[in-house]
Amino acid sequence: MPPAYPNVQIHKEEWDRRLHDVQISKSDLNRLIMDYLVIEGYKSAAEEFAQEASVVPEVDFESIESRMKVREALQRGDVEGAIVRVNELNPEILDNNRALFFHLQQQRLIEYIRQGRVAEALQFAQDELAQLGEHSPEFLSELERTMSLLAFDHSSSMPSSIGDLLSPAQRMKTAGEVNAAILESLSQGKEVKLVQLVKLLSWGQSTLQEHASFPKMTLDDETVLGSSP
Repeated sequence: MPPAYPNVQIHKEEWDRRLHDVQISKSDLNRLIMDYLVIEGYKSAAEEFAQEASVVPEVDFESIESRMKVREALQRGDVEGAIVRVNELNPEILDNNRALFFHLQQQRLIEYIRQGRVAEALQFAQDELAQLGEHSPEFLSELERTMSLLAFDHSSSMPSSIGDLLSPAQRMKTAGEVNAAILESLSQGKEVKLVQLVKLLSWGQSTLQEHASFPKMTLDDETVLGSSP
């Protein structure tokens, strides 16, 4: 669809002037940085930044370390250890989130299959996952997809639709879901605010380009990075 106002054009000089007229407080920037450090789990950096910038985080620093230990356990395939740590943090996290509990159990099944422990994988699926699948079509579909891994001898022969379950990305996906649930239990945002701002920037530019021509900003743009004129 053609732009609604194709003749409206904002030149770079005018665009830069308007952007630099926008005032952003240092305290707001500091809170954005602290939000990133906390959610991404950089405990030491968050502690140092809190002292240097006099920013008080919304969560206890020890909870950051606990979250990171959970994530590290999942990324190395230690699902049982991760579950223990989650329950130590807050047992209600898994009690009140059936989808998260299923995905952790699914990840345990994947790890059994990855290690070639077929008999244990079959028993675990029957004892722990089958009942969950009976009450949810989505869970049942995921269980069937996971069990399909047993039909192939080598990952190279698997279709990507199921082979992806054995990739590091699958572990990271599960770890990210658990991390978000822990943050939510701490009344902390689940997504880095900087990421939210980038999404808002993208949406704003897409909306504006329907009405005017203007210099679009990208992540490597000096203006976005906050460089002085």
